[in-house]
Amino acid sequence: MMNKHVNKVALIGAGFVGSSYAFALINQGITDELVVIDVNKEKAMGDVMDLNHGKAFAPQPVKTSYGTYEDCKDADIVCICAGANQKPGETRLELVEKNLKIFKGIVSEVMASGFDGIFLVATNPVDILTYATWKFSGLPKERVIGSGTTLDSARFRFMLSEYFGAAPQNVHAHIIGEHGDTELPVWSHANVGGVPVSELVEKNDAYKQEELDQIVDDVKNAAYHIIEKKGATYYGVAMSLARITKAILHNENSILTVSTYLDGQYGADDVYIGVPAVVNRGGIAGITELNLNEKEKEQFLHSAGVLKNILKPHFAEQKVN
Repeated sequence: MMNKHVNKVALIGAGFVGSSYAFALINQGITDELVVIDVNKEKAMGDVMDLNHGKAFAPQPVKTSYGTYEDCKDADIVCICAGANQKPGETRLELVEKNLKIFKGIVSEVMASGFDGIFLVATNPVDILTYATWKFSGLPKERVIGSGTTLDSARFRFMLSEYFGAAPQNVHAHIIGEHGDTELPVWSHANVGGVPVSELVEKNDAYKQEELDQIVDDVKNAAYHIIEKKGATYYGVAMSLARITKAILHNENSILTVSTYLDGQYGADDVYIGVPAVVNRGGIAGITELNLNEKEKEQFLHSAGVLKNILKPHFAEQKVN
């Protein structure tokens, strides 16, 4: 019997990130159907036309159209890329006030359509807005996911691959915590081809810890440098979103450092924050709890505390399961 289920993604926000995400979805053939929704109808329609014109070169046909919130009703994933952009010199957390207001309206409209799928949030500050999406939607926490530190971890893997002369795919290292200034590297579990980074530094004088510390600073500040040079970051995060989307739609059980809800894991609770989590068709299937060293534990709890302090004025301290 033919499988009649069609994987459908609804994208809200056709700005730099959203349009790059749509481009990645089509070029990788990740979904069967894509609906683009934006307050700027002409921009969204133009993107759809442009994307459709390149379909002859895509690995598989993706039905791509302009739509409205009503089209979210039967979507498997609603990816939110809408919101105010980070300006030069502005931190992700300074965007909170602007984007909370925008998100309340967006999530209300999506839920009014009858949507019962998975929210994927990209807009910054992503951890705060993922928590807000969970609260505003009333969906189970497993079905609200933020891009978290997937991009930070990818940046980390790339820079370490350049330093050690290995392919990024063979570098296994996580950045966890807030997608922002308090994020941290998990050096205690970082390895290149199975060899711990600490062992590589210990056995080879060419590698120095201070140079690795500089790599961490470069990862943390990457967005600021890119924004300074070209006004916004979008290709990297779009590819991260495409990777998460693929893990969901293909039921992969892949472990990705997404922003997910913690309820005691890592010693933190009632917060969305970037940690390695198992991602599949149901959303978050489980959290991978790394055995952090004392310094990493302290840094992580500080990061979670920063996020919780931002959330406090906006949300009553009550848990929803």
